[in-house]
Amino acid sequence: MRPINVDQQVSPPYRLEAPRVALALPAHGFLSLRIKFVLFFSFILVITCSALSLYYVEERRAAMTDSLQRLGTVLLTSVVHNEHFQYAGLVAEDRATLQQFIDSLMAVQDVVYVLVVRPDGTVLAQHTKGTHQFSADLGRSVNDSLYPSSQIVKQLLQSPTETPLITRVSLSTKTESLFMWEEIVYDFALPVLRTATGKTSLSPFSIQLDEGSTGPSSIQPAVVSGVVQIGLSDARLKQELAEMISNFLLFTVLIISAGALGAHLLTLRITKPLRSLAGVAQQVAEGHSPVPLTAATHDEIGQLTNMFNLMTHSLQERSIAISANMATIKHQVSQLTTLHQVSAAIARTLDLNQILSTVLQLLIANMGFTRMFLTLRHPERDTAYVAQIAGVSPDIVEAARRLDMPIRNDGGLQADLLIHGKPLLAPSLDAVAHRMQPPILELARQAGVTSFVAVPLQSQKQTLGYLAGDRGSQPCTDEDLHMLLTIAGHVAAAIDNARAYSNLEEMTTHLEQRIAERTEELTIANAHLQKHDRQRSLFLSVASHELRTPMTVIRSFADNMRDGIAGPVSEQQMTYLTRIGHNLSRLTRIINQLLDWSRLDSKTEVLCLAPVCVATSALLVADNLRAVAGEKAITIEVLHAEGLPAVQGDCDKLEQILWNLIGNAIKFTPPGGRITVDFQTTPDGFVQTSVADTGCGIDPSHIGMLFQEFSKVPSANPTAQGAQLGLFITKTLVTMHRGTIWVESTPGAGTRFNFTVPVASSQEAQNGRRSAEC
Repeated sequence: MRPINVDQQVSPPYRLEAPRVALALPAHGFLSLRIKFVLFFSFILVITCSALSLYYVEERRAAMTDSLQRLGTVLLTSVVHNEHFQYAGLVAEDRATLQQFIDSLMAVQDVVYVLVVRPDGTVLAQHTKGTHQFSADLGRSVNDSLYPSSQIVKQLLQSPTETPLITRVSLSTKTESLFMWEEIVYDFALPVLRTATGKTSLSPFSIQLDEGSTGPSSIQPAVVSGVVQIGLSDARLKQELAEMISNFLLFTVLIISAGALGAHLLTLRITKPLRSLAGVAQQVAEGHSPVPLTAATHDEIGQLTNMFNLMTHSLQERSIAISANMATIKHQVSQLTTLHQVSAAIARTLDLNQILSTVLQLLIANMGFTRMFLTLRHPERDTAYVAQIAGVSPDIVEAARRLDMPIRNDGGLQADLLIHGKPLLAPSLDAVAHRMQPPILELARQAGVTSFVAVPLQSQKQTLGYLAGDRGSQPCTDEDLHMLLTIAGHVAAAIDNARAYSNLEEMTTHLEQRIAERTEELTIANAHLQKHDRQRSLFLSVASHELRTPMTVIRSFADNMRDGIAGPVSEQQMTYLTRIGHNLSRLTRIINQLLDWSRLDSKTEVLCLAPVCVATSALLVADNLRAVAGEKAITIEVLHAEGLPAVQGDCDKLEQILWNLIGNAIKFTPPGGRITVDFQTTPDGFVQTSVADTGCGIDPSHIGMLFQEFSKVPSANPTAQGAQLGLFITKTLVTMHRGTIWVESTPGAGTRFNFTVPVASSQEAQNGRRSAEC
């Protein structure tokens, strides 16, 4: 006997696998529309039939399982509540009676075992049909017994109930084909209860079929007389379910086959016309003219076929139109290419012969002309000559070069072209022969001209000549005339530009000669001027030095006489000697200014820059000029500025600037006046020095000429004017210091001169602090 574990989990006997279908794909690697339709409808049918089959099978399985459980409950309760079974069989332990009941239970097809157990747990009687051996056969082997676990009996003996205990047992059996067959056995166990009076606890007819319900019990205590167990297998149920599933699968396959066939026939009515349309579309794509399709139906496919025929017809018409347009475009592109090449050839050079030769060759090569003929009007005579000819023999070229055709308004072709500027299309040479000049007509017939076009070359409302051409044996057309008219404008402009360039080149050559001659003359004159300038500078230098010596002697003698060394001097003599001294001082200043001006003019003056205190220089100059100012009772005041920085300048030149400005203020300030010198620092890094006086002032209209050399500015004190070089020299020295100078003046109220000098850097100021302490 092989015991069975309660709730034993056994692996399923076999696994159903979906069949693998090999689909024949087209050679080009995609599924056709027909196959897609068939697969889609088959998929829908498979899903629908499978869902319905699974639902029906599951409902059927649940119903059969419930029926099996009801059967086991009825069999067990009918036996347990049978008094003959209880007294004759179970109490009396009559094995014949027990075997009779067991045989009656085992006669039921689904019952696989029956056990009768004593109250102490020992088996009183039992019978089994054995285990299931093959999945395809319901036969069992008694050699391999099948009985439930003893745990079920122990549980009932410990806790007896009046309802059957149903236990679901799962077991697996390996078949000959090595598949695992799963079998479910439902074990029904119920104890046999008796009261102390010997009666059963329930009436034999009060059978409870529901597991969850409990009937009325006797008030007397019940005694367990034994336990009866019946096992029912679901093998027959599974076999019926398997047959049902097989029938459903067969039915599903039939439905799917019918659906696939219907989908195939339906899609065939769609895909066949579509394949015909695809074949026609391929013919259209390859450029062939397809045969119109015939619509087999009047549905959407038929409408699509009719529309496709209409589309192919439209495409053929458009293809013909496109071909014609392409030919026109190709011809126009050729014309534009020729025009572009002509323009490029014209732009590359200004040589007239090269331009004309290139243009004629391009017209012959690209436009299909056989011969080209270009005539120009002589700029000086009223005649025309052949400037360029192409496409003819050398003899004709030589003969054309010798032609000199007069231009007369005689109604001929040449008059229409050169005088009236009319284009000409001659379909036949004989038709216009009477209007052509004999030399030209003779050349045309020698060259074999039968038809030609000619257009005037006009630029700036002037006719420069004309351009003619022919196509050999082919007649010329209006298109040739229009093309030549377009090119004639460019050619005329190129001829005009080439002639203008030639004239300009000739004028340039003549002008260069004149410029060279004039340059040579100016060079000679400049050399004379430089020589005179050097002589002037030398003369000023020599004259100034030569004048200083006698002036020094004269001053010395005048001072000795004024001091009484040569004897007593009268008051009148003293007056004369004083005037001599003043004029000598004035002459000395003029000579010094001339020397300074000469050095500045020759640009030989060099600054020795160093940190300088401009206030100290102003005090030094003011002290030197106080004696001169004292003669006119003029007060000079230098205002000290706290924290005034040093400036970057030449000490001697700064003193000369201050000497000129303060000296001018003394000269033009009346007696008893006042001169003030003050200083201030500007935000842009300069020190501004101002020299103000209370003199006569300057008219505003004359301020612009103050700083010009040898300027004659009217003054209220004409005797104080010198060589008019002092302010010019002052401005030049200030500019050399990278400063500026300006003047503010009011007539009758005085004048104020201001100039700026840059502040020295911190490093330079540190190095020169001792020598430029402010």
